[in-house]
Amino acid sequence: MSANYIPSLYEFLTEVGRRQDRNWFKANKQQFDDLRAQWIADIDRLILLCSEWWPEVRRQSGATSVYRIYRDTRFSPDKSPYKTYFSASVSPNGRSSENVHKPGFYIQVGPGRIGGATDGYEADASGLYGGVWCPPAPVLRKLRKAIVDNIDEFEEILNEPRMKKNFPGWFGDRLKTVPKGYDRDHPQAELLRLKEYGKFMPLGKEFFSDPEWPVRAAEYLHILYPLIRFLDYSINEE
Repeated sequence: MSANYIPSLYEFLTEVGRRQDRNWFKANKQQFDDLRAQWIADIDRLILLCSEWWPEVRRQSGATSVYRIYRDTRFSPDKSPYKTYFSASVSPNGRSSENVHKPGFYIQVGPGRIGGATDGYEADASGLYGGVWCPPAPVLRKLRKAIVDNIDEFEEILNEPRMKKNFPGWFGDRLKTVPKGYDRDHPQAELLRLKEYGKFMPLGKEFFSDPEWPVRAAEYLHILYPLIRFLDYSINEE
């Protein structure tokens, strides 16, 4: 887009985090709507770029992929009403809650926490994520078996030079030891300990302030696509 809205977005979200005030947010709703419209347009562009190599995402749009700024506080001790980041899911399933644990991409922009960081990642970083987030136990067991049974294919994906350079570690929680049913000295012990299979690239304000960031983001996500495909067919395999 011709106008660079990201610096204004960071300023707005910082103020949201500082205030967490519904009256203030209501008074500044027009600014929020303007920023959200530009964010949706960028996600539309990102989806179009990703559809060149993942045709199934064409069924989604920016409007069906971006998340609300309003927090679900029903089961949280933190009753702050607003998130301090903009985010979106790029996958054939959009942001649908029943598909949230299926393989796909996630984009987050802003000063708010991303959560669940491991392997030295900053918990307060925005950036690009690809993989399976917090899969249910049966799905996680299926993925672990698929990885062990197809370890050569899986390691070939992980050892691709661009993958190793740009997405060197794993993002998310892990078990203290190998899961039940596997020997503690299993050669894939570190992979088996993972509670989700996702890669994360922290990218800050400078990256997203480039109006061409969707083009660059699509290039990075393309690197992760073989991992997404492996996880997807492993889950869906009968």
